[in-house]
Amino acid sequence: MRVALSIAGSDPSGGAGVQADLKTFHAFGVYGAAVITTLTAQNTTGVRGLLAVDPGFVGLQLEAVLDDLPVDAAKTGLLGSVAVLERVAAILTARPPRALVVDPVTVAGTGEPLADPDVLPALRRALLPLATLVTPNLAEAAALTGRAVSDVATMGAAARACVDLGARAALVTGGHLPGAPCDVLYADGTLTELPGERVGPPVAHGTGCTLSAAITAALAMGIELPQAVVRARRYVTRALLGAPALGRGHPPLDHRAPSS
Repeated sequence: MRVALSIAGSDPSGGAGVQADLKTFHAFGVYGAAVITTLTAQNTTGVRGLLAVDPGFVGLQLEAVLDDLPVDAAKTGLLGSVAVLERVAAILTARPPRALVVDPVTVAGTGEPLADPDVLPALRRALLPLATLVTPNLAEAAALTGRAVSDVATMGAAARACVDLGARAALVTGGHLPGAPCDVLYADGTLTELPGERVGPPVAHGTGCTLSAAITAALAMGIELPQAVVRARRYVTRALLGAPALGRGHPPLDHRAPSS
């Protein structure tokens, strides 16, 4: 059995973070492991509070997993602080998984900040050079690259800039574009536009986490990066189509959706 690892924050309402990642790994038929970096008090309406996990204990969790399980692919999500990010990066530098997906989570989908302001410079310096793929949305791509990202052309430029910062590939997601969504993948020197259709609720809870987890699961299965992205996007579309009417805010995805 292939193993995928999530290094991210906890969402007690189950729609995002580690909980969404583990559900997604299960949908893809891979064994899921998780290292908790941050405890959050959140639900579909927003984030009420954050409690950072001690960086040393985050490292202890990560080493415990790597000492025991053959991790085929890993992803990072919410890391919260520079100290946690640097501890995770140091361990992954010494013990790299075959594939690493970096989801540069710093702000909740409902707008609340989730990480210290100095996390982004540390992410550029310490984590992007380890990334097989980085998966920013429009706002995250703008913050990472220091340039405006508002349409497909600027998404392509941002994807190239992320690779210039050290990532092997970049997928800039366009779910927040006006009109039809379109993602842009830059990998192996090739820029590919991936148009989609707008389905499901206008705004869903945990879409970015689910997409990056699905890519991680596909990479753990040995699927090549471009095909892993295609398969993950198809899964997210199906999960959005089946989004249950749960919560008083942005509904979660249906992680039971078919992954093949």
